[in-house]
Amino acid sequence: MASKIVRITMFKLPSKEDQKKLLGLYKTLSETATKDGKPYILSLAAGPAYDDVRSQGFTLVARSEFKDLEDMKFYDDGCEAHQELKKGVKTLNNEGVMTVYYTPEVVKD
Repeated sequence: MASKIVRITMFKLPSKEDQKKLLGLYKTLSETATKDGKPYILSLAAGPAYDDVRSQGFTLVARSEFKDLEDMKFYDDGCEAHQELKKGVKTLNNEGVMTVYYTPEVVKD
């Protein structure tokens, strides 16, 4: 069985108003994303990044966890709720986005 996938997406949204709008889109996503009629995102957290030179201009971060790579690919290509979020992002003054994903090899809870 494949291991859990953790996905980090970061946005460059200079406007606090746009950051609030994107957080609203993530809240809606967290309440509506389903696969085969059931919730499939294991966890989702999103919030503004602290203003720090190391942030390199990224102002909002979203972290999501999926059971496996298949569920994450569904999120990208088949999830209606995620498609709505992507449409909403296009209406914002987004100056950049970066997404990385990985399978954790070191975990401390």
